[in-house]
Amino acid sequence: MPRTQPTRPQMEILGWLSIFLLLFCLSWFFDWHERLDGFIERYHGYPLDHALLALNVSGFLGVVYSALRIRDLSREVHRRLQAEKHVDWIACHDTLTELPNRRFLESVCAQAMIDQRAEETYAVFSIDLDGFKKVNDLLGHDHGDAVLKTVAQRLSSLFPREHVFRLGGDEFVVLARRSGHPDLVALGNRIVSAIGKPFTFNGVAVDLGASVGFAVYPEDGDELGQVIRHSDCAMYVAKKQGRNLVKPFVPSMQEELAKRVRIEGDLRAAIRKGEIVPYYQPLVDLKANKIIGFEALARWKTASGEFIPPSEFIPVAEEAGLIVELTDQLLRSACTDALSWPSELVLSFNLSPIQLSDRLLGLRILKILGDVGLPAHRVELEVTESAIIQDAVTARIVLDDLVNAGVRIALDDFGTGFSSLSQLSSYPFDKIKIDRSFVASFETNDKQDKVIKAIVALGTGLGVRITAEGIEEESQLQRLQDLGCDFGQGYLLGRPAPIEEITAHQVDSRILQRR
Repeated sequence: MPRTQPTRPQMEILGWLSIFLLLFCLSWFFDWHERLDGFIERYHGYPLDHALLALNVSGFLGVVYSALRIRDLSREVHRRLQAEKHVDWIACHDTLTELPNRRFLESVCAQAMIDQRAEETYAVFSIDLDGFKKVNDLLGHDHGDAVLKTVAQRLSSLFPREHVFRLGGDEFVVLARRSGHPDLVALGNRIVSAIGKPFTFNGVAVDLGASVGFAVYPEDGDELGQVIRHSDCAMYVAKKQGRNLVKPFVPSMQEELAKRVRIEGDLRAAIRKGEIVPYYQPLVDLKANKIIGFEALARWKTASGEFIPPSEFIPVAEEAGLIVELTDQLLRSACTDALSWPSELVLSFNLSPIQLSDRLLGLRILKILGDVGLPAHRVELEVTESAIIQDAVTARIVLDDLVNAGVRIALDDFGTGFSSLSQLSSYPFDKIKIDRSFVASFETNDKQDKVIKAIVALGTGLGVRITAEGIEEESQLQRLQDLGCDFGQGYLLGRPAPIEEITAHQVDSRILQRR
């Protein structure tokens, strides 16, 4: 064991004892006591004996005082050492869950690099909670903190002799030693099951899930830190593919993650530079054969002239927390462009499903409309069924705010998500959009044709207009007109184009000229 350095009180006690022993030895050797008695006897007329007594008493009291001071100093040093230990603990632990934190994990990785001779083998599980943001948004941060504490307790109970870390937010890591050939997928599923058990706080039930990725050391990396990054990569893939999934790391995941990181970096730069712009696709009244507005579609053209499809960069924007900034930027640009159109033309704009969980969405949209000066009744916002299902309470609040302000709401991709008649009856939709997947095959598929008939009839019965997407053939257009479909859009009626290519003739005449 390493030798411990003596404390200051201990050094002072040793010093005092050393001086005492030195004086004692000198007094004994030179017979100071007898000489002092003789000196006092010779000068007995002076009160030297009383002075000497007072001096002895003062010295004794000084010894007592010194002992008390040394005791107090010893206690103070002990408290300071305890405080330093507490500071070290805080620096290496999460104060909410009391689990080791990222700094502690880094020290474990550093120690593993130093002590490679131990030949320890580990399984690293990276865990991200599914649905935690909704808990914070709907129930408040107090409930969110309670959920994190409970998750920490469940993981610690599942791994009582292993390291469980909280890295921040709703991210956890388990560093488990391996012996033999354990079934790591089954262990990952046990993590999902443990976290997925019902939570109840103050009578409120909380539904939570987990995405788990794992990697093994040293098979998946020469360094423990690298293996942890690989497990995090596997967790990202699991989260992207769904809820409550467990994924082992495979090398190809690195390429996907590297691509995502690259796209995210390029996306941040593109948003900052305003390179992602709205293109406009005509919305056509199929009965009057005229343009009634345009749908704004996000388009990203890189400096090299390459178009990045929205199916690639929109999910990245959602996951990286960039969707709010991107949406606000595109909506402001689209509203500014719409001011140059005739006043009866509407602007249709898509909202990301994630945004309907944001209670401030309606206020931000109305602020943009107010700043630009575009009347609310000229804006039509498209939302999907899945977006409404994800957070029905917040979605209803947001939609009600927008409808009360005069904004129109269209239900996009009808029939492809969680179709429910209760949604149509309880939400104030102005329009239903038939997904292009039905339009593409309804001429040759009798069931698809009947579905479109039913949707058109449903819209007529509810007093809701119907729009068909993806019209690319004359025969499709004719059939939809025969069925009584109100509006249409697709390549046949007009491809998405930048504002510069929306000609004055096309907008001013508002008459569809198909070629």
